Order: sequence, then structure tokens, then C-alpha cells
Amino acid sequence: MAVTLPNPFYYLENFQRVLDWLGERYIDLLSEEERCFIVRFPTLPQTSRALLVRMAMRKGEHFRSGKLQYAEIGCPHQAIQALLTAGWVEDDPPLTIEHLFALLKKTEIATVFGLTAASRLASKADLLETLRHEFTDARPLAAWHASLHEAGERIYRIAITSLCERMRLMFFGNLHQTWSEFVLSDLGIYRYEQVEFQPSSRGFQSRRDVDDYLHLHRCRERFDQGEYLDDILPDLPVEPHVNPWLETRRNKLLFRIAQEYERCKELQSALAIYQRCTCPGSRLRAIRVLERLEHHTCAFALAITADEMPESEAERQALLRILPRLRRKLGQLKLPVVKPQAAERIDLMLPFPAIPVSVEIAAADHLTRNDAPVVYVENTLINSLFGLLCWPAIFAAVPGAFFHPFHHGPVDLLSPDFHQRRAVQFTACLSQLNDDRYRQTIVANFHAKYGTLSPFVYWNAIDEELLNIALDCLPPDHLKKWFDRILRDISANRSGFPDLIQFYPQEKRYRMIEVKGPGDRLQDNQLRWMEYFVGHGMPVAVCHVQWMEQVMDDVA
Repeated sequence: MAVTLPNPFYYLENFQRVLDWLGERYIDLLSEEERCFIVRFPTLPQTSRALLVRMAMRKGEHFRSGKLQYAEIGCPHQAIQALLTAGWVEDDPPLTIEHLFALLKKTEIATVFGLTAASRLASKADLLETLRHEFTDARPLAAWHASLHEAGERIYRIAITSLCERMRLMFFGNLHQTWSEFVLSDLGIYRYEQVEFQPSSRGFQSRRDVDDYLHLHRCRERFDQGEYLDDILPDLPVEPHVNPWLETRRNKLLFRIAQEYERCKELQSALAIYQRCTCPGSRLRAIRVLERLEHHTCAFALAITADEMPESEAERQALLRILPRLRRKLGQLKLPVVKPQAAERIDLMLPFPAIPVSVEIAAADHLTRNDAPVVYVENTLINSLFGLLCWPAIFAAVPGAFFHPFHHGPVDLLSPDFHQRRAVQFTACLSQLNDDRYRQTIVANFHAKYGTLSPFVYWNAIDEELLNIALDCLPPDHLKKWFDRILRDISANRSGFPDLIQFYPQEKRYRMIEVKGPGDRLQDNQLRWMEYFVGHGMPVAVCHVQWMEQVMDDVA
């Protein structure tokens, strides 16, 4: 049964809440049109305001009056009059054939264009593709479908989509969060950590920041829609943004464009972008492109520079493969390679499961003993323990990290200085691993914060039983080393943990197990964690699974 809120105008209250928030915190960034909207909106009749918000929250700009039926609003034609007077909605706008297809049912489209029985079998998308080149002008509904217009159907267009989009962006600081965040919170589906932040805390410091964000967003949309790269690239700013957050977004888009050039084998174009891009991984991609271009001397020089000061463990790992290859191509002496110590190896020959299960679950079931249970955890358990212990540091009210009530986590979570800006708080949290306080804190936060969104805690994957056995079997000094490594590079090191963990409760110890099915191999981030585990004397194994039936077939 669907859960409903007691106030039918809940969405209107939420929208007004955003307007009040913006009026209080962003008044200096608002245009005259936006200020006038904030002032005038509350003066309109409630049903008119509600209808505008309903339209703003729906997809598209054009709406049929028959699709604007809401019990709490009543007659849409009456409610919309104040919106037409304000100029926020247009009545009977000209419609392109694309608009028409989005608004009409397939049977109505067949009537408009007099389609044959055979044509009616085609999809709407195929029909549109066939007809769009013949009907290139925009017309009002009556010119397209007179009978529908005569029956009283009206088409309305919301004229303030860009204004609403800008306000949503200024409130959330992004465009991937929508108005539904309010509803999900009100229904208790999402719980957000309530962080105290100053009224001056906000995502944008100037109107130029908002404009630049929207411009980058449009460029990214064009890229995602497959527009020709040579048309997008000139529209991207050449000079770096002063705002570091926006500059990160610009570099990420440049990196994706360079990757696409590389995929299309336009290597010179890709190289030119990689060489001016500061996105992590750009230098490594530049080395690889130089190598593909057979500019081995340049590739080697850049690789040596990178090797002297790697930007990350991932780059260091890749250079261990690239440098020997480049030395060989340049006729240089082969340097000795020190191979890391290998993890324990487990080989299993299992019957193919009668009921489809993953290879990880099949291995876990086989390895489990009464006194040594095996649990599928992958990246969930260690991250959750970290998130529960370091909750106060992660959600510390650092300037600029939080600026509205619906943050899933701090805005700067993946910034290079995330740890540094909260060094005091993280030191306080991690120091609890020196005694038994860490157990009390983790359990207390599990109960106090249960269900509250966190970038680290996987509530659906942990329960109190798993928490207790983990705290009994995982040594605090191992937790400390794992947590330190996560903080070193959150983006890379939140993943790559082994699939399974085996607990030995009577002996207060554990063993981590990465499972690989036939043909699978360890990924780079998994290899880095394996090297870390083995290097620090932590029990870890790689379990290679073969299916009996498959082996027998191969032998036969």
C-alpha cells in the first residue's frame, strides 16, 4: 500500500521552503526576475501555486489539461488563470512534431496523420523518425488535431523551467537531486544527518558560479547525447575556473572527451587534452597515448617523471608495467623486478548449483563451518565500520561541506584535502582504536544513526549480529591500517576489498577471501588491496572455483 502524507499540498510547502531558503541565503545572487518570482509567488491562489509546482516537478514543458487533474487542485483551467496572467504559463503554444508525439497517444497520432493499418504497427519512435522531415513547422493544437481541441483539450506550457532549474541547482548545489528528496525525507524513506551549518554556508559564492555550472552541465549533456566532440570542445572554457569545485567538474568532462577521442583513435586530439587536464589519471593516459603513437622517448620521459612522484597507488601500479615495456622498446637494460608476496591460494572444485547462485555464494557455502562462518561482505563491512567509527569527522560542519538539509555526505568527500580539513576530528575518532572505546562508539552509532544516509555505511548489508562478530574477530590495529588507507584515497580505496570474510569466533581471528570463477582474474584495485594485506601480515586468500561439469566437459 502506498504511503501518503496527511497534507495534500506537501509539495507546495516544500517548494515554498526552497524559495524562503534562497531568499535568505542567496538574495545577492538572484536576478530581478528571480527576486520578483520569490516575492509574487506566495500572493497567488493556493491552487494556482500548487498547479505550477506540479508542472515544474514533472518531465517536459508541455502538458495536456486532461493530464493536470489533481484532487486537491480541482479544475486545472481555473487554477491556471493566475499563472497565465503572471506569464509563468503559456496557453495553446505552437507545437513541433516532437512535442506532439510526446503529448498524444499512438491512436491519436494515427488519427492526426491518417496512418494506414500497416503504419500503425510501427513504434512511436519509428513513426516520428519517418514523419519529422515532412512536418518541420510548429503549429497550435487545433492545426494538428482539431477534434481534440474542439473537445476542450488545452495544451499549456510552463515558461519558467530554466528559472526553476536554476533555483533547484542553487538549493541542492547539483542537478541530480530533485524535488522528490523532500518527499522521501517526509515519508521516512531517506534519513539525512542533520548537520549544523551557518546561514552563510552555500554551494555558490557568485552568480557566475551558477552560470558556469549550468554551462558545464549543458556541455556534459551534449557529450552524453553523442554530439560531435569537435563541436563541444570549443564551448568548454580554456582557462581554469577560479572555483575549485567547478574546475574539478571541467577537468572531469575534459577527461571523458579525451577518452572518447582515444576510443575513436584520434590520438593527437586525445593527447592534447590529457596534457592540459589535471583530472587524476590524465598523466597515465597521456603516457599510454604517446606509446600508441610510438613516441617512446617522450612516453618514457613522462613515465620517469611520474615514477618519481606518483599521483596515486593506481598510477604507481600501472607504471610498474609500463616502464619495463618502454625500456625494452628503447633498447635499455632490463631492471630486476621484485614480485610482491602472493596471497594464500584456495582451489575448489564444486558441483554446478541446481539453483542459480553466484560463484561467491557457492564458495561461501562450501567454506562455511559451524565454528567458522563465511559471510559475503565485499566492500560493505570495512567501509561501514569506518563510517560508524568516524561518523563525527565525516559529518563535521566544515565550511562549504554542507549547505542544505539533504546531503548524502559532505560535498568535498572526494577532494584531495578531505582528510586534511578534518584532521583533528579523524585523529580523535581513530585514537579510540587504541583502547576499547572504538567498540562502544561503533555499536552506539549503529543504533543511533541506523538508516541515516552515509557515503560509507551499508545499512542493508550489516546487522547487529555481523557487527558483534566482526568486532570480536577483527583486531583494532588491522582496522586502523584499513581506515588509514581508505582516507589516503577515498575514491580508489573504498572498493577492492575481498568478497568474503571468514570468522573464527573461538580464536578471535578472521580470514578474508577473494573468489574468482572460471576465467576471472584479480582487478587492479583488488591487487593493490591484496598487496597491502599481505605486506601487513593480514590473513587473506584467493579462492579459485571450477565447476565439476565444466571440467568434465573439457576433458571429454
